[in-house]
Amino acid sequence: MNIRKLRIELMAGIATAVVAGAAALAFQPAALAQETAEVADIVRNPTDLPPPITATAPQHHVVELETVELVGQLADGTTFTYWTFNGQVPGPMLRVRVGDTVEVRMTNAPDSMMMHNVDFHAVTGPGGGAAATLAGPGETRSFTFTALNPGVYVYHCATPMVAQHIANGMYGLIVVEPEGGLPEVDREFYVMQGEIYTEEAFGTPGLATESLTALLDEQPQYYVFNGSAYALRDRPMQAEVGETVRIFFGVGGPNKTSSFHVIGEIFDTVYPYGSLTSENIYDVQTVTVAPGGAVAVDFELEVPGNYILVDHALSRAERGLAGVLHVEGDPNPDVYHAPDGEVEGSGH
Repeated sequence: MNIRKLRIELMAGIATAVVAGAAALAFQPAALAQETAEVADIVRNPTDLPPPITATAPQHHVVELETVELVGQLADGTTFTYWTFNGQVPGPMLRVRVGDTVEVRMTNAPDSMMMHNVDFHAVTGPGGGAAATLAGPGETRSFTFTALNPGVYVYHCATPMVAQHIANGMYGLIVVEPEGGLPEVDREFYVMQGEIYTEEAFGTPGLATESLTALLDEQPQYYVFNGSAYALRDRPMQAEVGETVRIFFGVGGPNKTSSFHVIGEIFDTVYPYGSLTSENIYDVQTVTVAPGGAVAVDFELEVPGNYILVDHALSRAERGLAGVLHVEGDPNPDVYHAPDGEVEGSGH
């Protein structure tokens, strides 16, 4: 079997799983969580993000973050001990406007085993707030900053070993909108890519054990969108033909660069490196996003079907890194026409 056939079967399998699992087309975290009370569903719903900022005068925002260590579902039959902001991966997406002040209050849950903190790449100040928020179990720490620079920025735990805290799930995005805001779109999504390093091979059932050796060797067993393997394949994002969508996409990492690509779509507008004030780039197939980096992409949906989110380092799709944007609507044969028998969603 040649590589091209393998790739086609992989993508066709993803599409088939989506169609067969029609009941999962709505985001239903409880339905896919392992049915035991002690196992949490840590997946961040990609529609769980704040709306655009409407205020025109500077505002003061209070951000409450809690660092929580918990056992969550990593894959079908596999669990993992995640370290999180507010119990999910990624942490909550935060949204402010340039010139706003942000008061960050970070509490480390009383039952934590580790010290934690938070470093915002949007902060101008020592450590991005990391030293100010270093907290032991049960402690609360805080600091305030002014959002001086518009952009899409990563935040993450910066407690040594920093890579370990990030790999276990401690990352998120903050969007600092420019004056005047961003162009309006019909739908926005929040997606982050990460890596998980375990002693056990990919797909081994039971509670997976983190591997510091694999972490230091940069050899993850799992790649994830929004926290767990195939989370956004099994619970697709939803949109309709004729709509414009924006994806705020970041890479928690801690180690691997992403070649973010949506199979069957072209990014009409890219905000390079997460900059919201630089000149935009148009008509782009794939964007490179470094660990600790971010981007925003806009595109219009002309044709119904399942559009597969991947890192175009495509071997990673075999280790959990594939998601689906499911688009409903009337066919558009002027743009795309498939002969009878073609497998919907196949490609690459």
